Amino acid sequence: METKWWKIPQVSAIWTVIRIWLGVQWMTAGWGKITGGFEVNGFLQGAIMKAGGEAPIVQGWYAGFLENVALPNAGLFNVLVPWGEFLIGIGLILGASTIPALIAAAFMNLNFLLAGTISTNPEYLALEVILLFAGVGSYYWGVDRFMIPALKAYFTNKRNRDAEHKKPAVV
Repeated sequence: METKWWKIPQVSAIWTVIRIWLGVQWMTAGWGKITGGFEVNGFLQGAIMKAGGEAPIVQGWYAGFLENVALPNAGLFNVLVPWGEFLIGIGLILGASTIPALIAAAFMNLNFLLAGTISTNPEYLALEVILLFAGVGSYYWGVDRFMIPALKAYFTNKRNRDAEHKKPAVV
């Protein structure tokens, strides 16, 4: 079976450097919000205001979501955003739950972009999508390389053990 070029260990080393760099960016952003008293209200109200005027940056449907869902639940978002960023960073640095961490990171970057915040979000989103396409190559040098096969073996063995217990007794 031929291995794809983006999954070989040498190329995986490049994905690892990108993954860890992204992880550090996410972790430090999250930690800064956790320790710095993050408050989402100003951000949300600013994004809602960007939906009006002659050249709106934020789409009306997204401003409606922010106004009717996010703003009334600002307390929840005050916890979800910083801790989400921090945990995404830890996952990416360790290469643990890499694919879920990349999906969560891409989702957060997309939401920041939809809220009219450009900054580094396009670059991060592009790198996250590239790492998602790299698949196994993105976590070859990480915890997932060992954790995923171990979990698969555990659940396969558990399924086999459960099937053995459910067999009718032979009389």
